[in-house]
Amino acid sequence: MKLDERDIAILRVLSEEGRVSNAKLAERVGLSASPCWERVRKLEQAGIIEGYRARISLKKLAPVMTIFVTVELTDHTAAAFRVFERHVQQLAEVTACWALGGGFDYLMQVVVRDIDAYQSLMDAMLEANVGLARYFTYVVTKDVKGSSIPPLDQILG
Repeated sequence: MKLDERDIAILRVLSEEGRVSNAKLAERVGLSASPCWERVRKLEQAGIIEGYRARISLKKLAPVMTIFVTVELTDHTAAAFRVFERHVQQLAEVTACWALGGGFDYLMQVVVRDIDAYQSLMDAMLEANVGLARYFTYVVTKDVKGSSIPPLDQILG
C-alpha cells in the first residue's frame, strides 16, 4: 500500500492519541469524516494499523520490575528457534521478545512483581527444555524514555 501525506498524518495522530474520535482525526488531518474513516479502515485492513491499546502505568497498580534478558540457545536450527518462540509466546510475563542477529539469539522484555517471580520464570524456562543455553539479566532501574510512538517523519522521509 502506497501512503500519501494524509495517511502519514493519520498514523501520526493515531500513534499519539489512539482514542481520538474520527471527527477530530478528520479535522486534524484536513479531511471530512467519511474519507478519513475510509482511509483508517484501509490502513487497518492492510495491517499497517495493528490495533489500539491503552498505556497502563503498572507502577500505580502494584510494585513491578522490568527486566531485559539476552538469551542464547543451545541449538541454532529452525526447529529449535520455533520451539523457543512458541514457548515464549505463551508466557504473559514476557511482554516483548525480539530475535537478534549478532552475539545473542533473543532479547526478551519481562515484567514481574519482584526478583523471586523473575527467577521462578527463568527456572521454569530452563526446566521446560526449550533450548535455553545461557541468559543474562539486566534489571531496569529507571524509566528514562518509554514512548512507543514511532518517529514517522524520520522513517518515511
